[in-house]
Amino acid sequence: MLRRLRQLSAFAAIVVGNTGIEAVAQQTGVEASGRMTAPELARSEQLLVVTATDWSAVSAELRCFERRGPSAPWREVLTVPAAVIGRNGLAWGVGVHGTSSADGPRKQEGDGKAPAGIFRLVEAFGFASAEEARLTRFPYRTLADDTEGIDDPASRYYNRLIDARSVAAKDWTSSERMRLSGDVYRWGVVVAHNWNQVPGAGSCIFLHVWEGPGVATSGCTAMPEEQMVNVIRWLDRRKNPLLVQLPEPEYRRLRSAWKLP
Repeated sequence: MLRRLRQLSAFAAIVVGNTGIEAVAQQTGVEASGRMTAPELARSEQLLVVTATDWSAVSAELRCFERRGPSAPWREVLTVPAAVIGRNGLAWGVGVHGTSSADGPRKQEGDGKAPAGIFRLVEAFGFASAEEARLTRFPYRTLADDTEGIDDPASRYYNRLIDARSVAAKDWTSSERMRLSGDVYRWGVVVAHNWNQVPGAGSCIFLHVWEGPGVATSGCTAMPEEQMVNVIRWLDRRKNPLLVQLPEPEYRRLRSAWKLP
């Protein structure tokens, strides 16, 4: 999320240590060896590939690929040559690839890093009504004034977008009111990073509209509005779209094993 001031509790700081990483491994089923597998890729027919030059880069490129079946070749259909990621680059996140014991940083709450790995896409969102958005192939949520992204690791709603009006007893001290955060959330997509809600492993990761060329985020992936809209209107839930986000050296290392385009 852009320009979020994270308010981490002492509880979150403790969990993010070794205990938190072990919890991530248990919930994602990664093997003790740390070897990453990605069976979800075999069922995907839409792939969003974001690459940056290295772990610390903030500029990135997004390429969208599609195929007609599991054994068909990938075909590039959209390109966003100028995108931005976290202000501190990338770090291994928690997604359908599991987690990793390989070299490289691991994402934590408030670290200013975008998650690396493979992630499902949950829903699109924006300021427009459902009728105005004209999305028929992918879930869409209209952001209201009370839509909040919860980044408090101690909350039961951690790492979720919620309508605060529907919660009788609020248990969070840190969140972002999406509709009131400026035009960056005029269009976006929720990324299922750390979807099991491991406290302190990172929250509220989106694809969204950027503030401008070269302006990094606090952990999301951002791009020009026109290209964000093109990506959203291309997504098709029936094709199991996945986000692959990696530094270029890791992409080259994993390309063959993961059968990436």
